[in-house]
Amino acid sequence: MRTGIRTVQKISSTRVFARLAPHVIPAMDRAVHRLTRGKVLLSARMLPGLVLTARGARSGLPRRTPLACMPEEATGTWILVGSNFGRPGHPAWTGNLLAHPEAEISWRGGDVPVRAELLTGEERAAAWDAALAFWPPYATYQARVEREIRLFRLTRRSPDGA
Repeated sequence: MRTGIRTVQKISSTRVFARLAPHVIPAMDRAVHRLTRGKVLLSARMLPGLVLTARGARSGLPRRTPLACMPEEATGTWILVGSNFGRPGHPAWTGNLLAHPEAEISWRGGDVPVRAELLTGEERAAAWDAALAFWPPYATYQARVEREIRLFRLTRRSPDGA
C-alpha cells in the first residue's frame, strides 16, 4: 500500500496531473457522491475527502466542491489546502470562503455546518508543516506558484450559525 501511495504522490506532483486533474477528479467525485447519497468520494481512497458547499463570493449561490482534507482528529476540525494542484491563481472555493465563511460539508455521509478560518502566521506555519507531512506533493505545488497557498481550518458550528 505504501508503494501505491508513493506512486500516486509522484504522479500528483507532475504538471500533466495539474493540468488534467482539475477537470476530471471533481466531476467524477461529484457524480459518485450524488449517486451514493454522500457516502462515497472516489478520490478519498487515497486522501480523506469532503464536499464543501459554500456560497459563491459574487453570486451568493451554493457551490459544491469535492476537496481533499486533512482531518484534525484531536479537535474535530478539518484543514483545507487551496493548492489548486500547483496552478496559478487561488481556487475559486477559497474566495468563496473568504467572502462567506459559514459553509457546510458532507463528511462521511453526514452534513456538518462549519465556519472557515483563513490561517495566518504561526498557526498557518504549523498547519502547513502538518499538511506537508500528511501529503508531501503540497511542497511541489507551492514551489510552482508565487502565491502563498491558502489554508483554512473548518470548525463545526450549530445549524443556526451560532
